[in-house]
Amino acid sequence: MRRSTFHMKEEEEIEAFLAEMSFGFLGTHGDDGYPHMTPLNFVYENGAFYMHGSRAGQKMKNLKADEKVTFAVAKEFALIPSYWLDPAMACPATAFFKSVFVRGTAVIVEDPEEKAAAFSAFMRKLQPEGGHEPIAPEHPQYAKELKAVAMIKIVVEDMTAKFKFGQNWPEERTNHVASELEERGRPLDADTAELMRRFCPHHKQEG
Repeated sequence: MRRSTFHMKEEEEIEAFLAEMSFGFLGTHGDDGYPHMTPLNFVYENGAFYMHGSRAGQKMKNLKADEKVTFAVAKEFALIPSYWLDPAMACPATAFFKSVFVRGTAVIVEDPEEKAAAFSAFMRKLQPEGGHEPIAPEHPQYAKELKAVAMIKIVVEDMTAKFKFGQNWPEERTNHVASELEERGRPLDADTAELMRRFCPHHKQEG
């Protein structure tokens, strides 16, 4: 679904996921005719995505030639083996995940205040314990750094999100796989089981 059609609870789910994740993939149009993918740290602030890097390089060259971009963030939670659901067929094997995909316009941020605010958001996300001077354009050391580094802002045109946790399954299958996950006990298995139950329409109806 497009961003404009998200309900408030869906918006909250997406924003919480984007706050949790720190890495995504920027898609740009390459001058060689191929789409280019660049892995980048990002923050999502005030409805826009921010990422930073060198002012030179292929990524910046691509953006100057074409400002239309895509950006994707994804997290795999658990692989579901086929034999949990069928003793012989491979078809039921699947994976549960969260993903967000964005199409938008890339803007190179030059305003020092906006750049400082974006870098401050990066530090809150990636170094929440603090341990640094506040980032401000008037700071004698930060002023030079803010000018030297490129800050890219993606103005979102549309956003789609897919959270796959067996929402279309019957309740019996959901409960069975959630129990198998809890018994298996791999990292994120318990979290996946909890998300399955939370997103399951049967459990929503009960609440």
